Amino acid sequence: MKITRVRAFLTAPDGIGVVVVKVETDQDGLFGLGCATFTQRATLVVKAVEDYLEPLLVGRDPRNSEDMWQLMMVNSYWRNGPVLNNAISGVDMALWDIKGKIANMPVYQLWGGKCREGAMVYRHADGRDPQEVLENVIKYQESGALAVRCQMGGYGGRIQDITKQNSVPSKDSPQATHRMRSMDNLESTFPGAYYQPDVYARSIPPMFDYIRNKIGYDLFLLHDIHERIAPIDAVRMGKALEPYRLFFLEDPFAPDQIEWFRRLREHCTTPIAMGELHVNAAEWKTLISEQLIDFIRSHVSAIGGVTPARKLAAFAEQFGIRTAWHGPGDVSPIGHAANVHLDLSSRNFGIQEVIHFGPNLYEVFPGCPEVHGGYVYVNDKPGWGVDFDEQKAAKYPVDTKVVEWTQSRWPDGTIWTP
Repeated sequence: MKITRVRAFLTAPDGIGVVVVKVETDQDGLFGLGCATFTQRATLVVKAVEDYLEPLLVGRDPRNSEDMWQLMMVNSYWRNGPVLNNAISGVDMALWDIKGKIANMPVYQLWGGKCREGAMVYRHADGRDPQEVLENVIKYQESGALAVRCQMGGYGGRIQDITKQNSVPSKDSPQATHRMRSMDNLESTFPGAYYQPDVYARSIPPMFDYIRNKIGYDLFLLHDIHERIAPIDAVRMGKALEPYRLFFLEDPFAPDQIEWFRRLREHCTTPIAMGELHVNAAEWKTLISEQLIDFIRSHVSAIGGVTPARKLAAFAEQFGIRTAWHGPGDVSPIGHAANVHLDLSSRNFGIQEVIHFGPNLYEVFPGCPEVHGGYVYVNDKPGWGVDFDEQKAAKYPVDTKVVEWTQSRWPDGTIWTP
């Protein structure tokens, strides 16, 4: 059995670009599908797959997935970056899809079978104020959701809110830094998505107080800081949120701020989730071995696919740390299915982020995972159980314009992590 072709496809059925890899074999009708989505640099991933990985892999046995993963990782000499890792992930997932089809069973059966029937999910509720967030939380609760992530006000307010305050210092004024200039002038010099970290940090504990007072503690609640505030403010927030018993608080610090995770552990018991920006499984060693976090939030394709993800989950299990794989809209349905196969087969599964699978996604990706109540399920077809309609995918081209939401700035114009 040999690999005959490796291709990458760009499509955006729901308006968000995803990258799909298809590995074809010399066996009639036998192929595999994988997720290689790096939305912000999608065309680079396609080029990496077709110009570098395909020539490397054609003629090799697709069943030797471990050897090929190691080969793809080291063949470029430099390794572990988001472009290469996503390209590798697409192939890696496709090889496991092929294995499942050869065995005529779902991939989770190749990994020891099910530990559970479905994976508990959390949904996303946002709003401009606590009341609007609460209304969206209640909608999910009434639909059967067991866990909801609560976000408010665009991390402290969008640019329009700051414009009204007109409170940005400028050296161009007669009174130097003591006079304020308009946000219009600031934006012309430093365009971006502005927000106020102080306003955001102060607003979140009262929001959870309001929601808990209205709905009680029967629903799991979560929050994502997205690294958008100073580390000491993240420590303050973690401590302030203790009474509201969050399922977890996500991404309080940037990936390289290991010492701050130690400080946070010393000062509060709010469970911590971390990791969607990691691109190397080795980045987890200290966080896991020192038990500085409670959940690994890895973006599976960004670390190179399910092969390293399974090893990471097994390592975390030894330290009582659970999985919570990243599952936003820029993960394809194939990637979401792979997440759920990992969830079902991992004893230390915690929770799964999931999106709404709209009709366009079902059209392009027959066999999408399905959410019922508070759980997500995959079908029992061989491999990932998800197909890909190339012709229908072509109806939804990807917009490769410069991404704007990642151009986050503080009120004085300082660029900050998105």
